[in-house]
Amino acid sequence: MKNSSAPIFGFLGAECGFGPFFFGGAECGIYSQGMVKTGKVLDMQELLRRFAFDVVCKVSLGTDPGCLEPSLPNSPLATTFDIASMICARRGAAPLFIIWKIKRALKIGTEKTLKEAIEHVHQSVAEIIQSKKEKLKRVQEKDDYNGVDCEEDLLSRLISAGHDEELIRDMVISFIMAGRDTTSAAMTWLFWSLSRYPNVEADLVKEVKKNLDDNDEKERLLDYEELKEMGLMKACLNETMRLYPPVAWDSKHPLADDVLPDGTRVRSGDRVTYFQYGMGRMEELWGKDRMEFKPDRWFVEPDKVDGGVLKNVSPYKFFGGPNVYREGRIYIRPLLSYIL
Repeated sequence: MKNSSAPIFGFLGAECGFGPFFFGGAECGIYSQGMVKTGKVLDMQELLRRFAFDVVCKVSLGTDPGCLEPSLPNSPLATTFDIASMICARRGAAPLFIIWKIKRALKIGTEKTLKEAIEHVHQSVAEIIQSKKEKLKRVQEKDDYNGVDCEEDLLSRLISAGHDEELIRDMVISFIMAGRDTTSAAMTWLFWSLSRYPNVEADLVKEVKKNLDDNDEKERLLDYEELKEMGLMKACLNETMRLYPPVAWDSKHPLADDVLPDGTRVRSGDRVTYFQYGMGRMEELWGKDRMEFKPDRWFVEPDKVDGGVLKNVSPYKFFGGPNVYREGRIYIRPLLSYIL
């Protein structure tokens, strides 16, 4: 799955697949501006959840659920995902796991609801897969290629690679689940942090405006290359991820015996859990101001935010290397720049 999805966030993603991030950000920004003009209260967290679901569906399935349409309709697929996720989360919080296992065996209560929700998700995604296969077949029959296939959604790539339909379904669902709630949570905390630190917000607005010419139209969207060069924006994302990681803790299982950097030996199949929320607040890593939202800590020269150079090495890796947090770099920037 990593090999299939990586190109979407690489060059082709920048040239062809980056549109969903821009237009989703524009839709979200336009709606928020409309709410502000009418004086109504805007549920930013709900709006960001809708944005994240729209974008992740466009990238993974090549379809638009339309969650950001003016009427803010409820997507049946999104609702079903919410139900399934909520019940699974309650499983983990249950004091006695045997209770939900009994419910599952008897097919009653929340376990019955979960089974129905999963079946609905499977059926919905299977229908989308079949529709995509038919579309790709029509394109191939017409020889409708122009050198680069700009339909770079994950589903098209998996189908073209010849994977089994059930495997494709499970991979796409995993992609949606991994990208939806984590992205909206990161964006929610970012906007909340900016609201508490107006000086940082002001500096970020200056950085966005610096990339816009005086003759630019007011609603022009910054392109991929312009967003990529915004150091303060990336620093704000890093600082948000440090203080409020969407995944507070995670576990890994080594495939072979290994030794951790501190000398701890782990055997194949052991469960190694690390607490990202705590790591981001350790005084020995971040200093006495660890609880403050200070994006300039990510620069080589902290006192020189404007035009500062981001540090190449950080004690906090956000799933470094091939597991780097891609959504933080791509999903959030178009939306943030547009709303600011």
